[in-house]
Amino acid sequence: MSVMKGTDMASIYDFTVKAVDGTEKKLSDYQGKVLLVVNTATHCGFTPQLEGLEALQRSYHEKGFEVLGFPCNQFAHQAPETSEEIQKQCRLSYGVDFPTFAKIDVNGDAADPLYTWLKQQKKGLAGGDIRWNFTKFLINRDGQVVSRFAPSTTPKKIESSIKEQL
Repeated sequence: MSVMKGTDMASIYDFTVKAVDGTEKKLSDYQGKVLLVVNTATHCGFTPQLEGLEALQRSYHEKGFEVLGFPCNQFAHQAPETSEEIQKQCRLSYGVDFPTFAKIDVNGDAADPLYTWLKQQKKGLAGGDIRWNFTKFLINRDGQVVSRFAPSTTPKKIESSIKEQL
């Protein structure tokens, strides 16, 4: 994870995250793309949104769009598997091919610095914390958060916002 605190970062491209295999992945590799960052889970009522997220990925990838999935087990233990098992299950059950990273915390003292920064950029209706799985952050081509969407907001409802950024 990043060595700097989330508050010290100017854009999402300043962060490094862990890939499923434990290697570090620089988010600057996605520079110039529109990103949708989502905390995911495998046993959540919103898990079927993975299909819609993958549909967005397939529809707009060639135009410079990428979904980035971050599994999280902080909400009712709805992602208990290892990062590798989560990735495999999402691929087999929902056809997910978008990048999925290592499981993280999104709230609390152990929150990943990326999520600390995301929450500071766009607070939700109930304040800064992530309230549940499948909270979504839309990032523009400059690496800035432009929108935050509630878990109940379906990928289809986000499509027009994505098109605006592309």
